[in-house]
Amino acid sequence: MHLVGVKKLFQKWRNGDSCIFESDFQASGSMDFLYEKLLRPLLFKQDSEKAHERGVSAMALLGRIAPVRKVLESWHRLPFDRFDPVEAFGLKFPNAVGLAAGFDKNARAWPAAAAMGFGHVEIGTVTALGQPGNPQPRMFRFPEQEAVINRMGFNNEGAEAVAARLAQQSPRGQRLIPLGVNIGKSKVTELDDAVADYLKSFALLADYADYLVLNVSSPNTPGLRELQDQDRLRELLGAVAAANLERGEGRRPLLLKIAPDLNYRQIDEVLEVITEFGFDGIIATNTTVARPGPFAGVNEAGGLSGAPLRDHSTQVINYISRATGGRLPIIGVGGITDAAGAAEKLDAGATLVQVYSGMIYRGPFFAAALAKGLADRQRR
Repeated sequence: MHLVGVKKLFQKWRNGDSCIFESDFQASGSMDFLYEKLLRPLLFKQDSEKAHERGVSAMALLGRIAPVRKVLESWHRLPFDRFDPVEAFGLKFPNAVGLAAGFDKNARAWPAAAAMGFGHVEIGTVTALGQPGNPQPRMFRFPEQEAVINRMGFNNEGAEAVAARLAQQSPRGQRLIPLGVNIGKSKVTELDDAVADYLKSFALLADYADYLVLNVSSPNTPGLRELQDQDRLRELLGAVAAANLERGEGRRPLLLKIAPDLNYRQIDEVLEVITEFGFDGIIATNTTVARPGPFAGVNEAGGLSGAPLRDHSTQVINYISRATGGRLPIIGVGGITDAAGAAEKLDAGATLVQVYSGMIYRGPFFAAALAKGLADRQRR
């Protein structure tokens, strides 16, 4: 982008123009436009996981280059200074768009999230024990459908290592955006021992989290989704809620992340348990094991994400919102590839939204485009 274009773009941002989302920003040479036309074709020639790791490394590098990071943070705050932040479970978010768990598993890259336009970021999924995840290859793109199938299997360095890294980063109260920590069950841990496994991660990571998420819905850890069954879920949520209350003033907001493959009776049972133990919110939804439409003949195991999940995840959000009378904060995830998709989830009852697969197809500043589009919509 040449200097004159930057100056004009900066002026438009200060005036609240929606250029970042509309065609005039593309014409001025936006980073997202350059990504889609130049960088994405190169990345898509690489193995999916290698490209992902390069993206994490690039984001981590941005986080370490303080002058550039701070300029971008200021740039992305400009369009939102006329709007009230989103408030949910006792936290303030500068905009409604977050980075979903799965991208930054080991807390390497999140310090750059605000510079990329995100209003919050969720790291993980982190497990009590470090683990390599499932055998490779385990991530597959489907560009025509703007979808991804992954069977990563919670590959991460473990709660102790992630906690040590977080201890060296910006502490709570000094962050521009909230940090969520998503925890799951270690693969080698038997299902009957899952509660102790989650409690270990909770104890190690709660001090560094603005909110915590219990992930019981990934399809890529054997048996994990059984924790969504009412009896097992009651045991898990009860134990973590009790440990959280013992922290007193250090209590953290607790959320549960559920699968899109639950039926409505099962969702009702989950909501009953969430209410019983005073959880602060729910994330809907994780990836799906369903193979709709063009994926009917796809034999790759794992969770499907991206555009094909858009409608179903929105339906689940709408059901939860109606079932709870809109009282339970919902983070809506699944199939957001444009501002209209994000707006659908907010209209269905979500308080916040998160993206991951959409960023693969739209570029590193996709969150800023979404947040600006949603802010313009609110202003209208």
